Amino acid sequence: MRVIIVGGVAAGTKVAAKLKRADRSAEVTILTKGKDISYAGCGLPYYVGKVIPDRSGLVVNTPEKFQDLTGAQVCTGMEVTKVNRADKTVEAVCTDTGETSVWPYDKLVIASGASPIRPDLPGLDLPQVFFMRTPDDAVALRDAVEAGGIKKAVVVGGGFIGLEIAENLNAMGVRCNVLDMAPHVLPGFDREIQEYVENHLADMGINTMTGTRFEGVLGDGRVEKVQTGKRALKADAVVLSIGIRANTAFLADTGIEMAPNRTILVDDHMRTNDPDIYAVGDCAMVKNRITGKDAWSPMGSTANIAGRVAAENIAGGDAVYSGAMGTAVCHLPELNVGKTGLSEAQAKEAGYDAVSVLTVVDDKAHYMPGAGNFIIKLVADRASRRILGVQVLGKGEVDKVVDICVAAIAMKATADDMSDMDFAYAPPFSTAIHPLAHTVNVLMNKMDGALDSFTPAEFEEGKAEGYRIIDASPAPAIEGAPYVDLTKVRGEAEGLGKDEPLLLVCAKGKRAYLTQNLLKYYGYTNTKVLEGGLLFNRAAIEEAMEEE
Repeated sequence: MRVIIVGGVAAGTKVAAKLKRADRSAEVTILTKGKDISYAGCGLPYYVGKVIPDRSGLVVNTPEKFQDLTGAQVCTGMEVTKVNRADKTVEAVCTDTGETSVWPYDKLVIASGASPIRPDLPGLDLPQVFFMRTPDDAVALRDAVEAGGIKKAVVVGGGFIGLEIAENLNAMGVRCNVLDMAPHVLPGFDREIQEYVENHLADMGINTMTGTRFEGVLGDGRVEKVQTGKRALKADAVVLSIGIRANTAFLADTGIEMAPNRTILVDDHMRTNDPDIYAVGDCAMVKNRITGKDAWSPMGSTANIAGRVAAENIAGGDAVYSGAMGTAVCHLPELNVGKTGLSEAQAKEAGYDAVSVLTVVDDKAHYMPGAGNFIIKLVADRASRRILGVQVLGKGEVDKVVDICVAAIAMKATADDMSDMDFAYAPPFSTAIHPLAHTVNVLMNKMDGALDSFTPAEFEEGKAEGYRIIDASPAPAIEGAPYVDLTKVRGEAEGLGKDEPLLLVCAKGKRAYLTQNLLKYYGYTNTKVLEGGLLFNRAAIEEAMEEE
């Protein structure tokens, strides 16, 4: 069996390695346009910031090493330009000589990846304009920074890679503006989470300019300014991270079915509409595991899973890919960000009756060195109580909360299923009630009616209008707000009407809930807790107090 694989980064090399293990008799050949294979694309920002000191650290395998390890043949500098389904061949052009060669196949795997979007705008050919897709891109940017000519940079694109580039440039002493046409950075997160991150980045010296159009680069022989839809920004360099486009143009006349974004449509076996052609990685569409709808998941993790599934099936197996869930994690200055599943907005769009809570919880025993907080937003379906998604912020290991929820969502767990799970506990690692279990309990209290609350989004939308803000902190913390000490309430609280709309606010939300519970017992009928408390909502609370 002759297998041709077009492309050799994450997905292509995974197919080749797994297939040779599953069927040693298979003749597997990788045709790839670049000189590198199996490199860490997600690690590029960290090379820029010297977290990864050497370029060699980005290259997982050289072509020679990969051939020796797997037995697959690797042909670099070979750009596939045509697929002939009728005679089952591909045509490739040698990038050095321009010669065309023809390669027959029994099975074809398209793992051609994607390329950075390069808009047709002025100034993008200036030498200080960088993209971020290959190791050479990262080397060029770091070399330019180390040469000393870059003090201000504009990063165009507020996704994970763009923000990670900004973080690493910032660590190298380069002042950064992040520019994005979208209303907020971090697509896929809910708005209040995005705004919290934007404010945090500003505190760290990284300015985000959202809802702003990129119109080109100005300069005479070098980058001097970036033109936006609002004004021109001074800059010594520009890094474009505005998205990627699947490398599928060479398939235009093949009849292989594609999605509107020109990614290849596949079934759960990673087969295209041609049973002898498979597609994996950034060039292919997959399914969303929760909704069952088509989803593009251009992640190294998805590429490896899909590559393994395709290889098993080519070797005669019956492997199924259940789908991606939008799982992601990102390291920012003094803040880690992670998510999986559906955001609240996505859940509602998908037709769920979504309910959410936002908690601020300890990430480990508070008395341990390095202890901090997790901000966790948990989303569920109100009727079934099934967990749909999570978003997590914090200085600590947010990925452990995300990964637990990956398993829970994949197994269609409900909040009730998760409430008594035996999570790992020791003071250096977690709290006796795990941070996620604590959040699940709060969610259940909310769904069961024991907690009446406003989410930060609802508060910002004005749903708390008419409610009087009550400070329920351990000590007075909100200037101008009436203060209620939980430990002193033994009946009617002085100055508070029993039917008066009262919004209880404390540092994180827990003490406000305890106060609400007590006030309900004493006959107070119209209290609400502000989820996330002062830690998450301080700016909004201060603005509300000024209006009062």
